[in-house]
Amino acid sequence: MAKKPKLTQRQKRQVAANRNRRLQDKQESPESNSPVADEASLLSGQVIGRFGKHADVEDADGVVARCHIRRTIDSVVCGDKVFFSKGADSESGVSGVIEIVEDRHSLLSRPDFYDGVKPIASNIDQIIIVSAVVPSLSLNIIDRYLVACEDIGIQPIIVLNKVELLSAEEREDAIAQLATYTSLGYEVLFTSCKNSEGLASLNACLKDKISIFVGQSGVGKSSLINQILPNADELVGDVSDNSGLGQHTTTAAKLLHLPAGGDLIDSPGIREFNLWHIPVERVTSGFIEFRDYLGGCKFRDCKHLNDPGCLLREAVERGEISAARYASYHKILATLEEQRPSYTNPY
Repeated sequence: MAKKPKLTQRQKRQVAANRNRRLQDKQESPESNSPVADEASLLSGQVIGRFGKHADVEDADGVVARCHIRRTIDSVVCGDKVFFSKGADSESGVSGVIEIVEDRHSLLSRPDFYDGVKPIASNIDQIIIVSAVVPSLSLNIIDRYLVACEDIGIQPIIVLNKVELLSAEEREDAIAQLATYTSLGYEVLFTSCKNSEGLASLNACLKDKISIFVGQSGVGKSSLINQILPNADELVGDVSDNSGLGQHTTTAAKLLHLPAGGDLIDSPGIREFNLWHIPVERVTSGFIEFRDYLGGCKFRDCKHLNDPGCLLREAVERGEISAARYASYHKILATLEEQRPSYTNPY
């Protein structure tokens, strides 16, 4: 039997407020016409899937209920710990209502041109940044993800997939390119779904943690998930011969339980991770090797480019900071303004 949750005083007040609000509201939408919940009827669970206006919630016994979401809740994403009420199965298959989302210890969001900053998943322990030699190995894309990870304080792991396609010479070049990240303390794995290289190490990293895979389409995220969890029934899309870009194969966010322990959140792919929602100062500090030099430049408004007395540029010239990472940083800054939407209505 699932245990009744112990609510905090704040959560009890929230339940009471929600209940009173619903009792007084005579204009409820069809999605929230379920009976008003009280504290005694609530169960605790975890969101394992999000589908449009509904979410799948798994209780402590492993039973999954598809739930409506109270209109008073701002957002619900995979990984959320929630309190929900259960009812009889309806014809639509929806049999519960999410009443409260517990406080999150981490939240991964991505900027959306139309919706602003859009939450993707919560309560994540680590982000698996997947890149590949096909479509291409882009260090700038990796840097974007690393900035996002550093900004929200979630540990990243870098995975280079499809390494079976590399010649010996190309492999040495990839190792040299990624050596900068290992020197900074980031974990880097080489994997292949064809010959199983690196999969044991990847499984060890995932054990007992909540992880999410991110990366461009076509890098093999779904193929890796199929190797890690064969029963996940992920769709695998071939890389387009014409464009070199992969086809989006994941259509809805879901949380998958790993046999050895831990969970994996699979979310629709992102071809490019924009950072226009992060202030320039936080983008700069997202390059961890820059931090020892920040605040020491001659001018307080130093752009860290051609400014006199710039400690960052001097560190690059002395070889203390990677010239490639420094160039990648300025490439990111150059794209921030052009990617940032104005939200101005032209009509």
